[in-house]
Amino acid sequence: MKRVLIGISITAVVLAIILISLKAYYVLVAIIVGGLLIGHRELWSLLTTRKLPPFDERVKDNMSRSIRNGFIFFAAASVFLMLTFSINQTWKPELLPVLGGLFISSGTVYWLSYLFYDRAEPNISERGLRMLKIFLIVAGSSVAVFILSVFLHNMISGLFGKEEPVFFTIATIIAPLGLVVGLIGSLVLFIMGLTAQRQ
Repeated sequence: MKRVLIGISITAVVLAIILISLKAYYVLVAIIVGGLLIGHRELWSLLTTRKLPPFDERVKDNMSRSIRNGFIFFAAASVFLMLTFSINQTWKPELLPVLGGLFISSGTVYWLSYLFYDRAEPNISERGLRMLKIFLIVAGSSVAVFILSVFLHNMISGLFGKEEPVFFTIATIIAPLGLVVGLIGSLVLFIMGLTAQRQ
């Protein structure tokens, strides 16, 4: 494990030099933050005990599920950004800050997933896990409904030459409300699972 960390450190230094020479500061900061989020467990253990933490089957399973969640988020966000860029030709943001934000948010999803699997999930009852799944489905469905409603609103308004009220209402009121409910419910259950371990 120490050899792996040394190899990663050397690779990180070389990558940092390349990114600094290309003036890709946003990507460099995002990779550093993402690396800290992904390696938080090992870094914290090295700082506090000067030893690497145990790497058992439970940790391996938690890491693999967290990596899966981070990758799914990264892929979905990339597809969404590509669709947005292709549909909205007037919106031309700089590529490097967008990539930086994508890396940081994917690392955050990994970190939150690991915290959930490692500390929160064991303390949540089966009923709580079912409720969490429902809240996450509501939040994800709200995002999908928002995207679909915006697309259909623009398409119908463009075809008929007047404002379309149904999909506009769904995109501006119903979908954001569902997203807020889903996120707040998920966050409450997540925090309850984290704090239950400390009691």
